Amino acid sequence: IFYMLAALILVSTGLAITRRNPVHAVIYLVISFFGSAMLFYLLGAPLLAALEVIIYAGAIMVLFLFIIMMLKVEAFEEAFFPIRQWIPAAGMCLVFIAAGMMMIMGDPDSRIPLKAAVAEPVAFGHYLFRKHWLAIEIVSLLLLIAVVAVLYLGKNRDSYK
Repeated sequence: IFYMLAALILVSTGLAITRRNPVHAVIYLVISFFGSAMLFYLLGAPLLAALEVIIYAGAIMVLFLFIIMMLKVEAFEEAFFPIRQWIPAAGMCLVFIAAGMMMIMGDPDSRIPLKAAVAEPVAFGHYLFRKHWLAIEIVSLLLLIAVVAVLYLGKNRDSYK
């Protein structure tokens, strides 16, 4: 399952950086984030898996979509979902379904048991904010600067005249 998820993450990230349509690139990146979350869950870190889905696949990708819409990035004119776009998406969907079913239906008495490495959210939070508080503050400042930049770029310059 690990190697299948790793390959899926690599393929979807590769598709994300090679797409001409920015909305399609964001969707492939969301698929990559879901694969990373499944990988975290498989390795015994359910908190990181949930954070991956909530923060990256949820909030940051919504922010990217808002930026794309506010800047009115025009994509190349193509047919509505041509077959060459359905094939990789359907293939990745099948791999995700297969990996998810293998994790859900997997035999708990398998030959290679994973060592349980579950981090309690309280312990993780205490560690993060005691040891890495400066990095968290820097990241929050960068996110604030990004939001201000999006608002500045999204404003209509004709309204100032």
